[in-house]
Amino acid sequence: MAVENLASNSMANISWLHGLLWWRNWGKREWAISAIGFAVFVFALAFVSYSWISDPDSNLSSSFHRITATDLVDLTLLHNATRRGAVCLDGSLPGYHYQKGFGSGANSWVLYIEGGGWCNTIESCFWRREIHLGSSKHMGHRVHFTGILSPHQAQNPEFFNWNRVKVQYCDGASLAGHPDKELRNGTRLFFRGQLIWEALMDKFFSLGLSKAKQALLAGCSAGGLAALIHCDEFRGLLPKNGLRKSLHKDCIARKEPAECLFPKEIIKNIATPVFLLHSAYDFWQIQNILIPEGSDLYHYWQKCRLDIHNCNATQVEILKGNWV
Repeated sequence: MAVENLASNSMANISWLHGLLWWRNWGKREWAISAIGFAVFVFALAFVSYSWISDPDSNLSSSFHRITATDLVDLTLLHNATRRGAVCLDGSLPGYHYQKGFGSGANSWVLYIEGGGWCNTIESCFWRREIHLGSSKHMGHRVHFTGILSPHQAQNPEFFNWNRVKVQYCDGASLAGHPDKELRNGTRLFFRGQLIWEALMDKFFSLGLSKAKQALLAGCSAGGLAALIHCDEFRGLLPKNGLRKSLHKDCIARKEPAECLFPKEIIKNIATPVFLLHSAYDFWQIQNILIPEGSDLYHYWQKCRLDIHNCNATQVEILKGNWV
């Protein structure tokens, strides 16, 4: 009986295998028909995918589109900044990216200040001289305008036709450094953030900011802090009798100047209405504060700290503060 069952099972397996290999009996005609069918399927799939991306009326076009020339904006250097000492950490010219507004947005402005943390030691500031956060020699010549800087109405319905500016951040101190605070020991580091800010404002005024009907000053991380520091100055359109220093006098009178750089203190002295938005995850904080590289000896957090999407469920819970 066992032999008969084994034989029966073997025959069934052979029959099943022949079923899987039915295509081996095809002739040239069957192969040609199959190839044509597969080609038509691939072409149809490619056409549908292209339509999703290129059709401005499609549902997906509001989130995805092909990058065009209007998305890429050239870097402009402030060539007259040197005479007033408005330079990056390494002494190079500061820069920005500007796209002119049109239509109903011709007299409206969005200024977005790039983030990038601070440098708080001579070593870290010297390191920044070798990247775009400390030198225009390393800044990208063209950047992709997205988010509130996007020129696409579907993605950026409120500001797509405004004058849009991205300010490159290269002073290491949220555009708040002053020459009188520079080191005098020959380190060749220039902390000129306040002067850069003033030079940028002069330039944007010449481009039409002085006639703006409405304007939005925004930023991310250290750039968000810069927006808070200069918020009242920005609203006042740089009056001649403006603040000589970036930090508020009332705060400096009560606290250490370093404390007055934080939003919780700055916000107390801002007269302009502000709206603060904090992302769920700040990649700079994750990489440098929550999970600094030196604390991850076994590289358990390596992928997670580089990209939040690579974090496993346990790591996400730890970052949320739900882990005990």
